[in-house]
Amino acid sequence: MYLIGEFHEKDSAAAAIRMLRAGGITTAELDLFSEEPVELPRGELDRPSRMSLASVLGAIVFGLVATSFIYWSQHDYKLVTGGMPLFSFWATGVITYEMTMLGAIVATFAWFLWESGLIRKRDRNAPVPHVDPGSICVRVRCDAEQSAQAIESMRRAGAIEIERRG
Repeated sequence: MYLIGEFHEKDSAAAAIRMLRAGGITTAELDLFSEEPVELPRGELDRPSRMSLASVLGAIVFGLVATSFIYWSQHDYKLVTGGMPLFSFWATGVITYEMTMLGAIVATFAWFLWESGLIRKRDRNAPVPHVDPGSICVRVRCDAEQSAQAIESMRRAGAIEIERRG
């Protein structure tokens, strides 16, 4: 079940989020919708991101794979080099660098798609509220047992309208 509360002020929406979290609703069950970015105080609706770790790991993996492929291809095709080494880091540096940067970009983009929910099947049927200009909507995913307490929390915080879906 989803509850959607509409607020006109950022402070009342933040108060509703605090009350809902105090009532046992996690940040994963809360979503905030508005026409413009809403800056909440630190700790209100924080969701940890591992995007920097994914970016660094993607760069390392792509760099290692590129270097390994270059090493393999240079040793698989035996050439007479006149005493020069078959595998030289100076010769493969540009390719390794470019593939490392590609790995960071691909991993960051893939992680962005994952965290935004665009490639996850989790909330495909979740209702998306219509947001009027100047209003902020708080969507809560909760059980039927929690709905009465969630509605009361949003009303006490100053919700103008509360809609029940699902």
